[in-house]
Amino acid sequence: MNSDKLKGRASYPFETIGVAIAFSPRLEPLLCESKILAEVFGAQLLLMHIGERTNTKEAKLDDLIRKIGIDQTKLRVIWHEGDPVHTILELCKLNIVDLLVVGAMQKENMLRYYLGSVARKISRSAKCSVLLLTSPQKSGTQFSKMVVNGIENPKTIHTLDTAVYFGKHLNTNAITVAKEIHQDALTAAMGSDRTAGETSKFKKELSEEEFNKLHSIVVNVSQREGIEISEKQIKGIPGFAIRQYAEHRKADLLVVNSPDMKYGIIDRIFTHDMEYILEDLPTNVLIVHSRVS
Repeated sequence: MNSDKLKGRASYPFETIGVAIAFSPRLEPLLCESKILAEVFGAQLLLMHIGERTNTKEAKLDDLIRKIGIDQTKLRVIWHEGDPVHTILELCKLNIVDLLVVGAMQKENMLRYYLGSVARKISRSAKCSVLLLTSPQKSGTQFSKMVVNGIENPKTIHTLDTAVYFGKHLNTNAITVAKEIHQDALTAAMGSDRTAGETSKFKKELSEEEFNKLHSIVVNVSQREGIEISEKQIKGIPGFAIRQYAEHRKADLLVVNSPDMKYGIIDRIFTHDMEYILEDLPTNVLIVHSRVS
């Protein structure tokens, strides 16, 4: 692999789409979704199965590829044995994958949550963007309504640009950029010697300041023509609040930045913002890896 091809590589366009496949009942709808994505983005499709390669599996996959009508001139299939997470991540880097598509359970039981499922482990460590599909559809998911986490971070403008790029190709009607404000935590951090009036004034000033920061991100989004972009402040614990908001809005897709750190078992016990989202997916989730240093 030429590592120079990865350094500073933009999060879009999606030129190569990787798909982690398993021979489960959801294989066919996942392949249908992947075919649609590859066609609308004009991307190469890379199917990756981590596990034993058998004649039965090959025959089933070949039958599905023909049935679904995947363009085999733009298709590669990789069979590989090894640790699923490590192998998929290495294959994505080796093949310069821009978007990895993974089927994900909407909610894990407690044991699987703490041990970490393959989809969630990949989400925490991938060096490319990851699309988690909770309920793949043979007809393709309609991404009409999208919520983007407007967290204050250098990555966010790239994430929002990627969301617009994604939305324009998938006929998204509206994007809401929502910023979480954990006012109670900030107020507590300021101490208890403030009057009710001072606290109220502080919260109002904070809201205005945060709205201005959010607006400055939105107005700098490129290629926004044709998609309505609105701004929203939501109060609550980061991660938990955006998850609830996306669920309340009945969004078809929640778009977030890639994690800034690697998570261990302690991080999953003492929940971080990303973990609130991954523990109980409110909808399909796009995690944008913008490769910002």
